[in-house]
Amino acid sequence: MRHRKRLAKIKPGHSHRKATLSNMVTSLFEHELINTTHSRARELRRVADSIITFAKRGDLHARRMVLKSVADKRVVNKLFDELGPRYATRQGGYTRLIKSGPRRGDGAPMCFVELVDRPEGTRSAAATETAESTEENE
Repeated sequence: MRHRKRLAKIKPGHSHRKATLSNMVTSLFEHELINTTHSRARELRRVADSIITFAKRGDLHARRMVLKSVADKRVVNKLFDELGPRYATRQGGYTRLIKSGPRRGDGAPMCFVELVDRPEGTRSAAATETAESTEENE
């Protein structure tokens, strides 16, 4: 029984789980939109929201705590220079999950993870999904 176990099983072992979440959160902050399975996206949301909260603080200790999870210094600079001030007035809920249907190979439920309040120049997840589905039909 899995009573009182809050973390979802994402890969075998703690170190593999930690590396997977670290890579996904780095990609999320770099591109502001990624496509992954629904169970991974739910775990990613927990990590990403706490990292954005550190970025809102903006001090040296917060930067060092973020560097434990995000290995790319360019992405960390983007977090503290752009994303932290963007979400300064928001009290939480920095990410959005949009379900996109089952994966073609094994039928796993997929979804897009995107940061809310993205700039207007980037396409939303729904627009990306619609564009991908029309390309597949052609």
